[in-house]
Amino acid sequence: MNETMKAVRLHEFGGPEVLRYEEAPRPVAGAGEVLVRVHAASLNPPDLYLRDGYRALPPEWRPSPVFPLILGTDISGVVAAVGENVTEFGVGDEVFSMVRFPHDLMTGSNAYADYVKVPVSDLAKKPAGIDHIEAAGAPMSLLTAWQFLVELGHDAPNPLQDLAHAPIALEGKTVLVNGAGGVGHLAVQVAKWKGARVIAVASGKHEAVLRDLGADAFIDYTKQKAETVAHDVDLVIDAVGGSNMERFLTVIKDNGALYLVNPLGFSGREEAAKRGITVSTTQVRSNGAQLAEAGRLLGDGTIRVVIDSEFPLSQTAAAHERASKGSIQGKIVLVNE
Repeated sequence: MNETMKAVRLHEFGGPEVLRYEEAPRPVAGAGEVLVRVHAASLNPPDLYLRDGYRALPPEWRPSPVFPLILGTDISGVVAAVGENVTEFGVGDEVFSMVRFPHDLMTGSNAYADYVKVPVSDLAKKPAGIDHIEAAGAPMSLLTAWQFLVELGHDAPNPLQDLAHAPIALEGKTVLVNGAGGVGHLAVQVAKWKGARVIAVASGKHEAVLRDLGADAFIDYTKQKAETVAHDVDLVIDAVGGSNMERFLTVIKDNGALYLVNPLGFSGREEAAKRGITVSTTQVRSNGAQLAEAGRLLGDGTIRVVIDSEFPLSQTAAAHERASKGSIQGKIVLVNE
């Protein structure tokens, strides 16, 4: 087997222009690992943060990686080789995964490449009903929605709060989802599948897609503020973050819940406590078993991944440029030529 491959590597932190498509050593699967020939990989916010050196974090939290490094966590492809003690997967199996996250949060999980090695525990069979592009778009966003709304799936300490995150029952409840990107458009579908009435909040250009995905109501935040329109909501899941997340407290019933995918900057805990509103967050974690379970919903069409745009792996810098422009509808996917 050739000992090199094509990959997109970082030799320094910076903007999209620092992403280099070049030759790199091909990984070798160790014990309990599978080598996957990557057919497609998708972009996620942590890819952009790491490329930039996590400059939004306090200096003591920023990574000190060894360059060059390869970004990316989400892949779909075909098993090319298996390491020792691997019985669950064989050469030729079509698979998808969120690779080693958050374990490699600060160093990259090596998905922007021709090949990547994946722990068996992170891997699932690709649903037969979807292609590699849709499968590559799913893992981090779908697992985030799943672990927030369905089942946490692990007992690791929560780095973002003292208590473990605990999803509430959604059947018959009203759920407001803020955002139409990767997590947001899948959270709409997961909440709907769990029996909730769903209100989606995004800019007007996303209305048709979100309604098609199951949203019962839509608020165009460029024309109306969600907090002036929505009321008596059982749960808000905010997949956008940023300033003034506290505004969502006004639309939530007493003793309801607010789930924050990115909680940095939230300052409404005192107000929430007065009204019995549970404010909770969690860090998504790789989980092959959950991905297989959620994958059945992808395979039968209950849930689908919307693709914002596709780029060849060699044009990853352009894909990051697209991501930086915002207003993303679904997922941006890199396709191996």
